Amino acid sequence: MTIAGAGAGVTTASATGFLRPARACAIPWRHVSTRAAAGQNESRRRFVSTMLSTLTLSPLVPLQPATASPSSNFKDHIDNFDGYTFLYPRSWIQVRGAGADVFFRDPQVLDENISVEISSPSSSKYKTVEDLGSPQDAAEKVLRQYLTEFMSTRLGVRRESNVLSASQRVADDGRMYYEVEVNIKSYASNNELAVMPEDRVQKLEWDRRYLSVLGVENKRLYELRLQTPEKVFTMEENDLREIMNSFRVFEVKD
Repeated sequence: MTIAGAGAGVTTASATGFLRPARACAIPWRHVSTRAAAGQNESRRRFVSTMLSTLTLSPLVPLQPATASPSSNFKDHIDNFDGYTFLYPRSWIQVRGAGADVFFRDPQVLDENISVEISSPSSSKYKTVEDLGSPQDAAEKVLRQYLTEFMSTRLGVRRESNVLSASQRVADDGRMYYEVEVNIKSYASNNELAVMPEDRVQKLEWDRRYLSVLGVENKRLYELRLQTPEKVFTMEENDLREIMNSFRVFEVKD
């Protein structure tokens, strides 16, 4: 009694009930192998043909350029000890011993940097940024602080400064922040000891934009500072404002 179709390797039952090899197929094995290979080649050709016809007949959809996330060019700096965080450009490097709590600088444009200043925990008792007064009041204080820091003993140095903007915003953490922008220009003469006044002409040596974000938490005043040349600011304004918007302060548990 046959239990499978005849073919190579198929067995049949004998009268005694034992399995014995079935009769060999009439087609030589080498012909089977050749035919199987031909079938595989034919299947492959049909598959490739189908793919090509699909690509040909289907409307072409132009590839869209990859869209980077808004923060793809930035890295997070998170200080869990002091309680603040912000974004900074990936290409910037951290500078130690700069006097601020943290300091990053553009290695290509040395006048462009970002830092964070924090009031002393032992001497400050801030409850909210509004303890500084209005945003305009805070801006005047920020400007005076900058001018004090940039005070020079060189002869023939003159500084021009003004507040460009002062505003407030409530961020997604529910805290109020003040944002301040000031411009400071420095003029100097390379020949201040000259006898004739016309030889002591002061020329512009630098022109910078300073952007500050002020926030209060842990009874301390936090200030994010951005410094950039005015000519660079016009090219990088969007990135610089993203850094400003990223600044957050948070509670630190004792």
